[in-house]
Amino acid sequence: MTIPPVRDDLVGMHAYGAPQIDVPVRLNVNENPFPPSAELVATIARDVAQVAHQLNRYPDRDAVALRNDLARYIMSESGGSISADNVWVANGSNEVMHHLLAAFGGPGRTLVTFAPTYSMYEEYCRETFTSFAVVPRDENYAVTIPAIDSALKLNPHIVVVCSPNNPTGTVLAPEVLDYLVANFTGLIIVDEAYGEFRATGTDSAIAKYAGHPNVVITRTMSKAFSCAGLRLGYAIAHPDVVAACTVVRLPYHLSAVSQVVARAALSHADELLSQVGLLRDERDSLEKWLKAHDYSVLPSGANFLLFGTFADRHHIWQGLLDHGVLIRETGPAGWLRVSIGTPEENEAFRTALITVDK
Repeated sequence: MTIPPVRDDLVGMHAYGAPQIDVPVRLNVNENPFPPSAELVATIARDVAQVAHQLNRYPDRDAVALRNDLARYIMSESGGSISADNVWVANGSNEVMHHLLAAFGGPGRTLVTFAPTYSMYEEYCRETFTSFAVVPRDENYAVTIPAIDSALKLNPHIVVVCSPNNPTGTVLAPEVLDYLVANFTGLIIVDEAYGEFRATGTDSAIAKYAGHPNVVITRTMSKAFSCAGLRLGYAIAHPDVVAACTVVRLPYHLSAVSQVVARAALSHADELLSQVGLLRDERDSLEKWLKAHDYSVLPSGANFLLFGTFADRHHIWQGLLDHGVLIRETGPAGWLRVSIGTPEENEAFRTALITVDK
């Protein structure tokens, strides 16, 4: 007896995921290297213990308290007038994106983005039966106004711009986003998973477009908040967009435990975000070091760097792994991506790279 055939479009497909290898220095998936403090762990333990007494009941289906807390954090970080009605929350920004495409994509609709970029966008489209198309970035991996014009000629229903972009780290110029908003009436998704790491003085799209009818900004607590294991993402959007997401979500999609842990982390926001400055400094220092050693490095507004170029990048990747340092073999041919770790981890990466690439 054999299993029934899977969907035709899934034949030969493999699950998304970076290698999970237990090595001393893991710099491959853009995690925040700093674990929660003892104080935050204590707050989480206290709050989870309280909610544990009510696990026989379903969680707040709309996560209103968490959305209120996120609205306050967003206003403190980016300004503007934000309420819970402008915030949608789910299991990672991945699920937020899935909800958006389930509500605004689908058969007969097209999403356009700018390559190279986050590989999961195509998978979101596959899973929601949304057509997927890409327009290339320029030679510096930036999205330009001509690229926007090329995208709009494809008559999309959704345009996604990732800023800072994964895997290149490049930041979208404000005038390019302004041009897109002025010339496109479909859904615009600005993916700011790495938004808190942008250079000081660089505004988030939230500052100008929060609550704009067709602009959605997606964020995550995985990176700046050092909560990758929590799986908590959110969107800032017009209330009608948020309402549409409630239609396509699964019932009680966000557990009571996830909600209280996220609220605990937000209550320690100042402490957690204090690490962001250090990671920015480490990123900039590592960029200078790489350039001083004759590597090409793309300017990054994220917590990672794309560097190269290599005739055989897999050889370099494997050599680093053999020295206990795991980075990511991704992006355009010849390039590698390294997440920013602790100062000690970054030094281990430097030492290994010099040894491997003599």
